[in-house]
Amino acid sequence: MTDALGWRKKFAVLVPSTNTSVQPEFDAMRPDGVTNHISRIRIPNIPLTDDADFEKLIALIETAQMEAVDSVMSCEPDVLVLGISAETFWDGYAASKRLKAELEQHTGLPVAMGSDACQAALALFGVKRIGVITPYQPVGDRNVVRFFEEAGFEVPRIVGLKCPSPVAIAHVSGDQLKRAAHEVGAHDDVDAVVQVGTNLAMAALAPGFEAELGKPVIAINTAIYWNALRHNGISDRMAGFGPLLERH
Repeated sequence: MTDALGWRKKFAVLVPSTNTSVQPEFDAMRPDGVTNHISRIRIPNIPLTDDADFEKLIALIETAQMEAVDSVMSCEPDVLVLGISAETFWDGYAASKRLKAELEQHTGLPVAMGSDACQAALALFGVKRIGVITPYQPVGDRNVVRFFEEAGFEVPRIVGLKCPSPVAIAHVSGDQLKRAAHEVGAHDDVDAVVQVGTNLAMAALAPGFEAELGKPVIAINTAIYWNALRHNGISDRMAGFGPLLERH
């Protein structure tokens, strides 16, 4: 028997419990016959005032993650989608590949995640020099830069918004994101802009920023969902979220 609503694919979507952006953004991109099933990694909304706080947040996510994975597996999903950003970049390219392999081995499912998705999107557009927007403290920014550099990209510009808590990441306004996009993207040494941090609500805004800057602007939630769809046989074109979902 096939699931009545998720007759094409059931996506198990892993998000921190503090995240309020992934679920509505993914649902807005969802084609008919694909269903999203959220499993929340239980973490407190701790203050993020410095690198030590941010490293504590990563440790909290890592500790609680597998329980959330095991919880959502009981709905018999077809794909595991990580609606988490920082962890997928943490400790560089090799660590990202290990994380994916561990989750694939544990679940027996294909895994879609932000680091892979951003790399695939950038390869599609044929760009190597990127400007990056993050909601992180400096240690998070350094890990993002490390991943991209080890993956073969240059990161001449990065803006870390230093959001004061995990929940506060979703409070960043469209105007703030627009300023950040122009700060990193309006320069000749940057060929594309990448936004990381899945609780930043930028999926619907990125196409407008792309038109203003005249270069690709990749919102990580769009990249993750596009990657999850395309790598699992779903080729529907979805309007409103830029060229990844509209043309590729």
